[in-house]
Amino acid sequence: MGKKAVISVSDKTGVVDFARGLVTHGFELISTGGTFKTLKEAGIAVTYVSEITGFPEILDGRVKTLHPKIHGGILAMDSDEHRAQCEENGIDLIDIVCVNLYPFRETISKEHVTFEEAIENIDIGGPTMVRSAAKNHNRVTIVVNPENYKEILDNLQANGSIPLVLRKRLAAEAFAHTAEYDRLIAGYLEGQIEQTYFPKNLRLFATKVQDLRYGENPGQKAVFYADPEAGKGTLAYGRQLQGKELSYNNWMDMDAAWEIASEYEDTVCVIIKHTNPCGLAVGGTVSEAYKRAFDADPVSAYGGIIAFNRVVDEETAAEIKGKFFEVIVAPDFSPKAREILSDKVNLRLFVVGREECCETRGWKIRTVNGGFLVQDEDKGITPSSEWEVVSDLKPTADDLAEMEFAWKACKHVKSNAIVVSNKRQVIGVGAGQMNRVGSAKIALEQAGERSKGAYLASDAFFPFADSVELAHSFGVKAIVQPGGSVRDPEVIEAAKRLGIILVFTGRRHFKH
Repeated sequence: MGKKAVISVSDKTGVVDFARGLVTHGFELISTGGTFKTLKEAGIAVTYVSEITGFPEILDGRVKTLHPKIHGGILAMDSDEHRAQCEENGIDLIDIVCVNLYPFRETISKEHVTFEEAIENIDIGGPTMVRSAAKNHNRVTIVVNPENYKEILDNLQANGSIPLVLRKRLAAEAFAHTAEYDRLIAGYLEGQIEQTYFPKNLRLFATKVQDLRYGENPGQKAVFYADPEAGKGTLAYGRQLQGKELSYNNWMDMDAAWEIASEYEDTVCVIIKHTNPCGLAVGGTVSEAYKRAFDADPVSAYGGIIAFNRVVDEETAAEIKGKFFEVIVAPDFSPKAREILSDKVNLRLFVVGREECCETRGWKIRTVNGGFLVQDEDKGITPSSEWEVVSDLKPTADDLAEMEFAWKACKHVKSNAIVVSNKRQVIGVGAGQMNRVGSAKIALEQAGERSKGAYLASDAFFPFADSVELAHSFGVKAIVQPGGSVRDPEVIEAAKRLGIILVFTGRRHFKH
């Protein structure tokens, strides 16, 4: 009996060349449906599965490979007993199984997909063949990923066979492939019957993107995985254009920077240090936004990570070139900007695509000792039209716009968070302090003289009037905070007494 390979794939990338290579190395090919047609049209000798089984495809193609002459050929071990049973029952051994599954993910991602359409894209024969071949990897080679075609052909060319170590690796990949497939189906069906936002069982699957040099510290190992549930326009699916490889801390800061930059419609630049913004400003141009963000705190900006929500142009690149930064994240860089920044060989330039969906899974997941905390993302803010003015002084439209700018920034600062801004430029930040008045003092002292006539945002309510009194001593014009403290009347009274505009948003943005 000659060597045999079953090929039945939904993803036909490279399958013609792979099949042709197998034929060159003496394999007889067995196939089904669209794959059979593709190989036949390419002039490759291939046998239809029904000719092997002696049984037609039935039930609208639901049953075609589920037959002893296929699964017996895959599952038979390399033993005298199994070979004798196969010969007795007219079963030829199958040596390679090349199968990937119906496009269930792609199907349920379509707009207006029906339940019936989704169900029909649940593969049955495919996973059965994959699991059978993976189980019997001591003899059979299973391949589910077109990226492995070349390695298989190279081994056949060099050795005439596939080594066991490679078959084991491919088997592990195959079981991961079917596990992810089942996870998607289970999640989809749960979504049809459960009216809860979070599933009863948390099933996560992620694809390794790169090893990282180390974690937060050199003594910690680290790796980066991409979430296949996320849109291709998210940070995880961005593209590095130049510079050193990214570190764990780079990714953390890039995530913080990109989230803030994406919060604003106007042209904005944000500079991040240790996941907090040390510079944030809007501008009429990208260059102006960068200069205003940098001027907010030039000392802290050193070695930071920059994010823009617009394409980085030549003028901006020229401004950046003389400063030290770790990473620049943007929707893109103009050719001239890339040329200017190419001299800074260690500077990472990172492009986040805007041409595709930029939706995430919608969850924030953190580990605790022995478990996971899952919450939905803190998306957007309560619009200023829904805010409550509780002071005697009333804000103008421009005042509200300034407070909205500060409020969006404050949402992304570690709590207790205080942001001081003016003219759409953050001029003071107090982050991560154990009490709110301590954060306010840090932010206001950083702003200094610039705090006169400025705007202050607090991510959570003021528990006492002391922060309002401190803000007044620095000349702050208006305060925006969520409200909700039992001492709100005391805080409101202080604002009225001191002549400060005070607005409650009704929504907290605490970032632990």
